[in-house]
Amino acid sequence: MPVVTINGTAKEYEKGTSFETIAKEYQSQYSSRIAAVIYNGKIRELMKSVKKDGELSFITYADNIGHKTMRRTAIMILIKAIHDVVGKEAMSRTKVEFAIGNGIYCTIRETSVTKDMVRKIADRFTEIVVEGIPITKKVYPLDEAIDIFKKQGMEDKVALLRYRRSSEINIYRLDDICDYFYGYMLPNTSYIEKVQIEKYHDGILITLPTKANPERLIVSEPREKLFKTMMLSSDWGSMMGIENVGDLNNMACEGRMNEMILVQEALQESRIADIARKIFKKVDVKFVMIAGPSSSGKTSFANRLSIQLRTYGLTPHPISLDNYFVNREDTPLNPDGSYNFECLEALDVEQFNKDMTRLLAGERVEMPEFNFISGKREMNGEFLQLGKNDVLVIEGIHGLNEKMSYALPAESKFKIYISALTTLSLDNHNRIATTDGRLLRRIVRDARTRGASAKKTISMWASVRAGEEANIFPFQEEADEMFNSAQIYELAVIKPFAEPLLFNIQKGEPEYYEAKRLLKFLDYFVTVDSSMLPKNSLCREFIGGSCFKV
Repeated sequence: MPVVTINGTAKEYEKGTSFETIAKEYQSQYSSRIAAVIYNGKIRELMKSVKKDGELSFITYADNIGHKTMRRTAIMILIKAIHDVVGKEAMSRTKVEFAIGNGIYCTIRETSVTKDMVRKIADRFTEIVVEGIPITKKVYPLDEAIDIFKKQGMEDKVALLRYRRSSEINIYRLDDICDYFYGYMLPNTSYIEKVQIEKYHDGILITLPTKANPERLIVSEPREKLFKTMMLSSDWGSMMGIENVGDLNNMACEGRMNEMILVQEALQESRIADIARKIFKKVDVKFVMIAGPSSSGKTSFANRLSIQLRTYGLTPHPISLDNYFVNREDTPLNPDGSYNFECLEALDVEQFNKDMTRLLAGERVEMPEFNFISGKREMNGEFLQLGKNDVLVIEGIHGLNEKMSYALPAESKFKIYISALTTLSLDNHNRIATTDGRLLRRIVRDARTRGASAKKTISMWASVRAGEEANIFPFQEEADEMFNSAQIYELAVIKPFAEPLLFNIQKGEPEYYEAKRLLKFLDYFVTVDSSMLPKNSLCREFIGGSCFKV
């Protein structure tokens, strides 16, 4: 019998014993539900079984991979519930659009979604969970898989699979429906224990536990500004004929990318111009506060906004909140002893407010500059005095937090939230997480500008995300305007820059599984030549070649 080593203890199991059976033995030792295992260095789903000796560890809902596995499985159950309630043809028309807070927004195209319909879908979802229906996986030749999806009317999957290099593909089955999902799945429907399904705008919002609180359902506060921003970008994609990666790949292979890129850039520029116009119309505005998470393109956006502000006769002056960092020795520490540069206390808030108040009063102020090498704030003779048409364009992660600018009158501030809010999908049932786009941006930028490896960037990502959750996302709805910096073509452009960096992460390193996942994800895209990008493109902040100092 195969010998399985778990937590240093070896135990014999019958050949063919499922990993789910083993997980049940050890579940009591874990506070979160076990979702998958790592067996001999490879991630395995619980429906798989032991075939030879090996070392095993568990992945739970509190882990990134496990949490995504849970959410992915819930989406398949939701699609099955829609299939059963609305009808078979509704499955192919169901689109998993994007995340809103802790929920995922879905639509059913060509269908009027009502509260009664959603209630029935929610009831059917609960029934499917209680039934504990097995989810199985089978490998199909690519041509056969394409035929299956054609018969189900899933042309989005047909378009996606057209560009697959592999000759085989995994298809999951839940009762009478078949589907393709990018990533791992749970062994049966009973694993989805906490969920809320409700009507939201013209679609359905399904809310699930977060990775930070996998055993508790936390429903987010309404995020209407974020929703409208996401829908605007989704509408832009529809207008350009690109709703999924298959559409994007078709355009690339047909030689139509140059025109599409120019249209995308024009749409973004028109949005920036619209924000500039609104700032100009608010005559008392002296402080344009820009905040957003890591790799959202804040610097390029601030530069492009400044140019648009000049067209209204305003004179913008860029200020980075980073220049108000406290000296390194005064920086708060994380529990592990590392510096916490993300918290508000890492900035000299009092000095910032003193300087800004003096500027607002018309005084001449010497502006600080933070020396990141010495870890000290310096005064280098840079003076600033605001005239009638001058505005400060202030960029930093705490820009939307009132505690950052407590001394400044509300009417003097115009707040902008910026993020890369990806609305492009792999196909109708596989959305692209906005965090994946930002992580790939950061990997490429950090390697280019800081000499940092992809391994280092990935290892820091959880800490960066925790800082965003605490210091940025809670204030996003307080912004006067939101700007989506994601570009529908950018992942196809970033691909050749990111792949070599990810391939450098070796098997056995903690970041290997994330690197492997991102490489598999990028494999869906046909590469697009970056030379087609304008010099002021936001994407160039990450790949290089920008006309701005970024």
